[in-house]
Amino acid sequence: MAKHRIYTTSVASVYPHYVAKAERKGRTKTEVDEIICWLTGYSQEEFEAQLEKQTDFETFFADAPKLNPSRHLIKGVVCGVRVEDIEEPTMREIRYLDKLIDELAKGKAMVKILRK
Repeated sequence: MAKHRIYTTSVASVYPHYVAKAERKGRTKTEVDEIICWLTGYSQEEFEAQLEKQTDFETFFADAPKLNPSRHLIKGVVCGVRVEDIEEPTMREIRYLDKLIDELAKGKAMVKILRK
């Protein structure tokens, strides 16, 4: 079975869409960055370096310094699929990120988004 094309898509090509979605709802790029760094363990500088290198999603998550142990608390539906039911690890991580960005755009408080 062929890999989903999101795996080979660069994070840098999707990132502006995450930021635009958040900003349309009155949220900020800083909040998007905070979510991504919380989920992956990248520092802001490391994250920006990944964007500059045009790293694809598969590599981005495979090389993540420390995936947040609280990410398993992320529940809900993205693109009609329950994130907690996704078996393929990389796709689950991508959908976790999508879900967090959705929560940000829906106005959820950062403390709740970051599962504190």
